Amino acid sequence: MSDGTSSALEARIRARQARVAVLGLGYVGLPLAIEFARAGFPVTGIEADPQRVACLRAGESYVTDVAASEIAAVVRSEALRVTGDPAVLADAELVFICVPTPMSKSREPDLSYVLLAVETVRRYLHPGMLIVLESTTYPGTTEEVLLPQLQASGLKLDRDFYLAFSPERIDPGNRQYRLRDIPKLVGGASPHSAHLAALAYRQIITVVHVVSSARVAEMAKLLENTFRAVNIALANEFALICRALGVDVWEVIEAAATKPFGFMPFSPGPGIGGACLPVNPGYLAWKARVHGFEPRLIGVAEEINRFMPHYAVDLIVEALNARAKPVKGARLFILGVAYKRDVGDVRESPAVTILEELLRRGADVAYSDPYVERVEIGGRVFRSVTVTAEVLAACEGAVIVTDHTAFDYRLIVEHAPLVVDLRNATRAFGPRANIVRL
Repeated sequence: MSDGTSSALEARIRARQARVAVLGLGYVGLPLAIEFARAGFPVTGIEADPQRVACLRAGESYVTDVAASEIAAVVRSEALRVTGDPAVLADAELVFICVPTPMSKSREPDLSYVLLAVETVRRYLHPGMLIVLESTTYPGTTEEVLLPQLQASGLKLDRDFYLAFSPERIDPGNRQYRLRDIPKLVGGASPHSAHLAALAYRQIITVVHVVSSARVAEMAKLLENTFRAVNIALANEFALICRALGVDVWEVIEAAATKPFGFMPFSPGPGIGGACLPVNPGYLAWKARVHGFEPRLIGVAEEINRFMPHYAVDLIVEALNARAKPVKGARLFILGVAYKRDVGDVRESPAVTILEELLRRGADVAYSDPYVERVEIGGRVFRSVTVTAEVLAACEGAVIVTDHTAFDYRLIVEHAPLVVDLRNATRAFGPRANIVRL
């Protein structure tokens, strides 16, 4: 790319005239598209799911953290256009790839969505385009996978196009930190790529931190989530030890958290879920093994976190047995199937594993979740049931798997004959004969 063309792109970014395209309008891509539209950029969101396209065009939301009013405002003003046709990339100058990066059944990185997105971009790649990958992935993906595929078009990095990685850091359900409030990491496949990507993000985000390479940015995101996964595993193992010793793990954590330095509290629970925590450490471990290093701590943490849903089922069975009730035929009411509080995402949710195992053991299961209307388990479709005193009284046990703030925990404690609390959601009610806590 000539210096003149590069300068022109930079000028268009500063003037907020550069045409933005966001591939994938999920919990990452949709907020990003809205922020650029609000900032005055002409934005097109590209989404493969026609139902989502129709939903957005109607000004409706399917992402918990994005209000319908936010969508309606930018769609009606035509600041954000939504389409399923990738041909709009032919005119795009800033392209952000926000697609899923799951693990395969064999616990290897599945880059199929990224590869499809990059191939789509390559078909419409033209001089003056900046491509930024936001999807979490293993270190080296941007330079080892995306760059060769894009240069196969005959266009060259820094001459014709620019390429960078900037990991999404959205915390679904977090009302305090929205996209614009979270510092953005940027690593380029070249220094000038990093400069242009950082400049683009600075139009919508207050703090942008540029690192020396895309590989560093990729690694930093994996460290963030591996840190959380490993510490949650420690909290989970501590919960198992405390139960064996007859000690209240929640009181232990609360006591340790009084130290003003050197300790950060993490909570145990029935397991981890979502698109990041169960997946990201696996990406890092896979890449490490490719290079001949076995990451033992990460592997043990994964084992502990994957064990927790099964331990939760054992705890439910133990609680029923203590009341002379077998799990087979027991009417159990599961409270929350989303992977975390106040979101509607069931990807990798421990609740799914718990439901599967309870059904396998012959329990009669129903669930309630204000964010998940239906869920399919073992080929059967279950629909959310409203929490009422009558429903609670009719079950043998209510199991708090996801501690949504919408649940009336006093109602639950007062009317369910047994409450198995896997999230310490009933802590305000103190010790009770009908409550069993993790």
